[in-house]
Amino acid sequence: MNNIQHEAAKLAQDYNLDAPAMARYADLASEVGELGKELLLGSKYGKEELKITDNTAKEIGDVIFALAMLANKLELDLEKCFETAMEKYRKRFEQAGEIGS
Repeated sequence: MNNIQHEAAKLAQDYNLDAPAMARYADLASEVGELGKELLLGSKYGKEELKITDNTAKEIGDVIFALAMLANKLELDLEKCFETAMEKYRKRFEQAGEIGS
C-alpha cells in the first residue's frame, strides 16, 4: 500500500489538497457512505442479488484514496496498519475460532 500512499500524496501536493485530519476522516466516511449507496442500488435495496457495476469499483477506489489521504495526514503506513490488523485477526481466530470485532 505504500505505492498507493505515495500516489495519493503526489496528487495532493500537485493540486494543493492539504486538509486537516478531521476533514480527511469526514471525506473517508462520506466515501464509505457512497459505496454503501452503490451496494444498495446494485441489489435494489436488498431485494435482488447484488450486481457489481463499474460504479462499485469506482466507489471502492474512492474509499481507498480517502483512506490513503487520511493515513498520510496521520503519518501512518497503511501496509503496517494492515499487517497489524491481519495478525490481530489471525490470533482471534486461533483463540476463539472466529474473527469477530
